Amino acid sequence: MMKPDVVLADEPTGNLDRASSNEVLALLRELSNDEGTAFLISTHDETVAARCDRILTMEDGLLVAGTSV
Repeated sequence: MMKPDVVLADEPTGNLDRASSNEVLALLRELSNDEGTAFLISTHDETVAARCDRILTMEDGLLVAGTSV
C-alpha cells in the first residue's frame, strides 16, 4: 500500500481551485517519475487530461479514441 504500482484516481481535481489542482497534478507527476507509479485518472476536465501521457476517450461506456502524448 505504501508504494503501489498503479493508482486509480476518479476526478482527483474535481472540486479544487486551479492552484490546488496544479499542485495535485504536480504531485502525481512527481510520484510517477520518482516511484514509477502509474496513474489511471478519470476526468471530464480537458486541461487535466492534457497533462497526461495518454488519453483514452469513452462515450456511452465505449472506448472511442486513444492518443499518446
